Amino acid sequence: MAAPLKRCLLRRRDGREQHGVAASCLRELRDKASVILAIDKAREPITLVLAEDGTIVDDEDYFLCLPANTKFVALAKNEKWSSKSLDSGTAWLSESGDEVDSGAEKWKQLARQLKDDLSNIILMSEADLQVLIDVPHSDLAEELAQSQTKIQVLQDTLQQVLDRREEERQSRQLLELYLEALKNEDSILSKVAESETVPRKEMDVVDTGTSSAGPSAKTALSDQILAALKEKPAPELCLDSQDLEHSVSLGQSSRGQW
Repeated sequence: MAAPLKRCLLRRRDGREQHGVAASCLRELRDKASVILAIDKAREPITLVLAEDGTIVDDEDYFLCLPANTKFVALAKNEKWSSKSLDSGTAWLSESGDEVDSGAEKWKQLARQLKDDLSNIILMSEADLQVLIDVPHSDLAEELAQSQTKIQVLQDTLQQVLDRREEERQSRQLLELYLEALKNEDSILSKVAESETVPRKEMDVVDTGTSSAGPSAKTALSDQILAALKEKPAPELCLDSQDLEHSVSLGQSSRGQW
């Protein structure tokens, strides 16, 4: 099944004359631009850009997403798009040469995009959506050939889309702040854990008796053992191996003194 044709408007960089062309893909549009605009083969390849801002269109999927009657400027080899080419190319908007209100032309262009395909809403920027929302109901209804009731529904929908995008942006910002807070919390917890490990190691050294204890420490430990022995009916069963060994060593040292 052949792809549907898309209506496009073509002109050269410094030309005021534009041509209506129908093409099913970007390659076909380039080929027709070369023939219609009489671009010499030696000056190919041709680059197609959007007339309104100079965006280079070199992706087939992006081309298919563009609305009908999109204006293209064909640039030959080594040619560059500039705002001057935009000024010269928009002179056709008024044959009498009168100035055109750029704000009014903007919303009309956006309205025509919606008229061609309502799904173009997803391609519009937030600024474009706001422009259409601010247009009076009567003017937009006349441009789209719809009742003011339907235009009110349309503008409400545009406002909902705009609000949803704002909510998504705020949600992303909150998520970034939350992730940053988690990183900071992990850093604080790791520092606290490191600080707690130091006194624990020192306590372990004291408990295992590996430190060099003096006579006073040995005496205090012996007093604790004696107190435990006095309170128990079978004291020899209440002491662990370490305390028993210590008691034996104390007894041997006492006999040595005698």
